[in-house]
Amino acid sequence: MIELRNLTKSFRTPHGRKVLFRDVNAVFPEGKNIGILGRNGAGKSTLLRIMGGIDYPDTGRVVTDQRISWPMGLSGGFQGSMTGRENAAFVCGLHGIWGREKRKVLGRVQEFAEIGNYFDAPVKTYSSGMRSRLAFGLSISVDFDCYLVDEVMSVGDAHFKHKCQQVIAEKRKTSNFIIVAHGMEQLKKNCDVGIYLGPEGLAIYDTVEAAIAEYQKGLPQAQKKKTAAGNPGRLVNS
Repeated sequence: MIELRNLTKSFRTPHGRKVLFRDVNAVFPEGKNIGILGRNGAGKSTLLRIMGGIDYPDTGRVVTDQRISWPMGLSGGFQGSMTGRENAAFVCGLHGIWGREKRKVLGRVQEFAEIGNYFDAPVKTYSSGMRSRLAFGLSISVDFDCYLVDEVMSVGDAHFKHKCQQVIAEKRKTSNFIIVAHGMEQLKKNCDVGIYLGPEGLAIYDTVEAAIAEYQKGLPQAQKKKTAAGNPGRLVNS
């Protein structure tokens, strides 16, 4: 169960305070893979960071009985002077992973990231793509009930994208995913239901196709693609 209770989040900007969410109450469908859509600046990544515990709302809270990952692909939390291995070991410690199990996790991260000897080099020497590979490899190597995915499948070459898709397909057998992506085909392939962050707030749809159709109503004509609409969504802002 993942529930948003009276969630409000805003940011101070040069033009005043921008409110992303105001007193949002929502219960996410259980046992479903969820796609989140919205225009740039709608708050998709912010919502994932709040659910992953690396950002905080102004008021309200996220209530859950699940182990939720940090957003996959998020590389901003690494300590630049520490190596990839040291950063991964630190995260293992935070999650109570020690000894043989920690060595297994580090091995999986190193194998998946495919950054060679850079795994033992300071993260500040990494390219952005290498940091994303490390972040994804670390996320997927720790077991969670729900994985948060933020545009990671758009990072890297075709080989790495294929690896990401394969490991997500495997993890979906035992875990659920909440995915933010601009690629509609990725969402349709991986998600059961959809959440649209639109001008009227956060709305939950019974199918991801219905959420895509609603999202594309607000796009310029040139960006629209044909999609199949599902059941209408229900607005859950209070």
